[in-house]
Amino acid sequence: MGVFLPPHHPNDEDPTLALQRDFELIEFLERLGYHEAWIGEHHSGGFEIISSPEVFIAAAAERTKKIMLGSGVVSLPYHNPLMVAERFLQLDHQTRGRAILGVGPGQLQSDARMLCIEASKQRQMMAESLDIILRLFSGEVVTHQSDWINLNQAQTNLKPYTWPRPPVAIASAVTPTGAKLAGRYGLGLLCLAASVFAAYDVLDVNWRVACEEAKEHGTEMHPENLRLVVPMHLAETRERAWSNIQFGFEPWESYSFSVNPKTGLLGLGGIEEAVNNGLAVVGTPNDAIECLEKYWDKTGGFGCFLQLATNWAEFENTKKSYELFARYVMPKFASRNSQREQSLLHMHRNREDYSESYRSASQAAIDEHFSEHVKGEKKE
Repeated sequence: MGVFLPPHHPNDEDPTLALQRDFELIEFLERLGYHEAWIGEHHSGGFEIISSPEVFIAAAAERTKKIMLGSGVVSLPYHNPLMVAERFLQLDHQTRGRAILGVGPGQLQSDARMLCIEASKQRQMMAESLDIILRLFSGEVVTHQSDWINLNQAQTNLKPYTWPRPPVAIASAVTPTGAKLAGRYGLGLLCLAASVFAAYDVLDVNWRVACEEAKEHGTEMHPENLRLVVPMHLAETRERAWSNIQFGFEPWESYSFSVNPKTGLLGLGGIEEAVNNGLAVVGTPNDAIECLEKYWDKTGGFGCFLQLATNWAEFENTKKSYELFARYVMPKFASRNSQREQSLLHMHRNREDYSESYRSASQAAIDEHFSEHVKGEKKE
């Protein structure tokens, strides 16, 4: 289990305090036993205020000990691939293998426009850059010239700390681009829009595409490297959960329609349809379990379920939601209590026998005591 932290911060609050709260959240999640935290890269829009996931990961790594920290994602068309490879190899050493390189073409067109990058070229640029990064990770000396990348006998200073290279995952939404690249290179697949119906509808299709591509290129896809990003807020009751998200949902929804004016970030039906279809959760831990089971059936199995950090609720209620997931959802889904449940069931089924044995033994002890007492009185 993990969290995907774009992050989403309303532009009426102090950004410095918001970033500190993000660090506090990751520390809190590690204490709860969360396995991964993914950090976004964005440069416009005012809500998603982390521009360098690497800088954030480096600071978060100093505050934590076990949780894996991923870039969600580095937008490869915005960067020279040698610089990306160098930064993540350094993070691989600094974190002692806890950094995951997540890559993608870049989501916000407002970011790409500032860099004069055409939307039609972003996926091709991502694929070109990714190939170079992976070659650099493997120790190759790379010379490459194109209309946007020029490298002359480029190589990295450091070898990977993680053998044979740091873990790498590629973003996937609706198109098969990410799935094809994941399969070609044997990478993880990061499904960023799993709760949007169009993306949910092709989760299994894109996984098959990745597996077929892997077979063709002599690599292998592993379900444990499939990650799904889903918005979720939990409380003790559904009514309380819906009440909690009134705190921040409206500004978040307004921002989401600034990103995508036709559907927002949740699809045409919004949060109500996503929840009603079981693709997102505003409810209880039991609702969350049903949601995970739905995604499991759709994909045939996945490795990590990442809750989208939305800041819909106040911070204390947000932390409570993550705690409820850790206490009641993950143990159920991972069958952590299966032996405890069997033990209790066995005790329940045999309760009459056990109770009678205990009662008989107690009575025998009492009878023996009085028998010895009577014998003592007779001797006197």
